[in-house]
Amino acid sequence: MTIKTYNKTNFHRYTFCVFKEVSADAIKGLKLNFKSKSGSSYYFVDNGVYRLSNHWGRAANCKWRLINDTINNNTKNDRTKLGFAEWSAFYADNDFEKLYFIEIASDNEVNYFHKNGSNYTNQILRTSGETTKLIKQIRNLLDDTAWVKHLKSDNVEELRKQIINRLLHSNQSFQEIRRDFL
Repeated sequence: MTIKTYNKTNFHRYTFCVFKEVSADAIKGLKLNFKSKSGSSYYFVDNGVYRLSNHWGRAANCKWRLINDTINNNTKNDRTKLGFAEWSAFYADNDFEKLYFIEIASDNEVNYFHKNGSNYTNQILRTSGETTKLIKQIRNLLDDTAWVKHLKSDNVEELRKQIINRLLHSNQSFQEIRRDFL
């Protein structure tokens, strides 16, 4: 399978990308190349694109996430953020292929990544719909404890960790895994 090369003419069609937040100074002196109907501004450079937008995640037919810059917190209350992505950071997206895997950061932040990204090893791959559903399930397990009722465990944190680990590393549903702890 050949990996498609993206550029300013095709990056906006059915792609997944993780942009990195950058300072507004990055676009000073750059010419605005495109403004979308939803108000996002795009600045093209040789190696990538800057996107100034107040909405990230689903953008038309794309999945574009922004990794916030912890140093650049002066705009934390402002929803409009500037992100940059190299052309090589864009990957093909669709609803039927198993393209995505899920990772949980040390701060319990749940995110998904594309299999063609640099951090893919041998994680379970899922379609975008399966991925969305599982992320919602994991966030519920992390944020709530109602699911613990009727389960045999003295240590909720350990049980949570075991269940989430099995969800991430198998194709078992939460109901199937939960039965093992009744």
